[in-house]
Amino acid sequence: MTDVIGIRGYDFVEFYVGSAKMVAYWYAKAMGMEITGYSGPETGIRDRTSFYLTKNNLKFVITSPLQPSTYEVFGFTNRHGDGVKRWAIEVDDVDAAFKYATSHGAVMVERPHKLEDHHGFVEEASIRLYDDTELVYINRDNFNHIFKPGFCKPYQKFEINCEETGLIGIDHIVGNVRENEMNLWAEYFNKTMGFKTFVDFKAGDIGTKYSALLSKVVRSEDFTIRNPINEPYEGLKKSQIEEYIEQYYGSGVQHIAIQSEDIIKTIGALRKNGVEFLDVPETYYEMLKNRDDLNIDEDIDELKEHKILCDKESTGYLLQLFTKPIGDRPTFFFEFIQRKGAQGFGKGNFQSLFESIELDQKLRGNLDKTPEELMPPC
Repeated sequence: MTDVIGIRGYDFVEFYVGSAKMVAYWYAKAMGMEITGYSGPETGIRDRTSFYLTKNNLKFVITSPLQPSTYEVFGFTNRHGDGVKRWAIEVDDVDAAFKYATSHGAVMVERPHKLEDHHGFVEEASIRLYDDTELVYINRDNFNHIFKPGFCKPYQKFEINCEETGLIGIDHIVGNVRENEMNLWAEYFNKTMGFKTFVDFKAGDIGTKYSALLSKVVRSEDFTIRNPINEPYEGLKKSQIEEYIEQYYGSGVQHIAIQSEDIIKTIGALRKNGVEFLDVPETYYEMLKNRDDLNIDEDIDELKEHKILCDKESTGYLLQLFTKPIGDRPTFFFEFIQRKGAQGFGKGNFQSLFESIELDQKLRGNLDKTPEELMPPC
């Protein structure tokens, strides 16, 4: 297997939101990111405003419309709520990556083009992903300023006190798609980008008495890019994937996993900063203590204190934890992960995540309550 499009790694993720300024403040305060760039009327951009946030290799752009006529942004948020519009991969040659992708079936959004100013130029092109989502190929070798042309230092100085979170960069990006779309999208990645399917959770692998899912994970040659794709599977009740598609009004990015070198410190800091996480039953940690094959550096009681999940693979183990949905709709959330030699996705953790989200579904009345039970008392 060879890297046919010259992938260097994840670059940025752009979110479309109702109010960029407020959401950017949350990312800075809750996740310890720095607001390093701004784009808007003051920089010559009349229809939208964007804040660029960074933390080590983590790069987010938060964009909102300035008027309803900015339909690309306003239409997205009106339909989906706050969510991921596009995510980018840094490549050696944008034109070559785009030509390979489109010649192997990728749906074009924007042809290769340059964004230029007196600081140099950035090359970009993009293809279509799930419904309204886009994948961007980017190269910024010839640009020596903030993010890309049209951005400058923020005009407002943000004095934000928060705990140091130690976030490093993106580990993987997860898509939720409709029934019978998972194989289509896995094949799309594999054909257009030279990826390979290396995890395949089939019927019966992940589920509860109420609901289940199917999942495939595709990856680039060196595991730099990992993309799980989930679809619902038939069950007694509405699954979390069905809830996402219903609330998001389509398929899209469900969550982004962010790397940490010390997840215990990271989760402790994020909790102090106000981030809410899914609950993990105490019985989970009793199960960990009884596993003879689990030889880890961390103390299980400390993992229990922070509600961190742990799972072993043949090459090592991984530690991870998932937030609750960060917006009003039960759609997008974050995962924080530390890999200790493991390259894949532990089945045990996947099952625990599924069960934790299902508990959250139950609190929202989207799992096993009747319409009559959902009515508030008069």
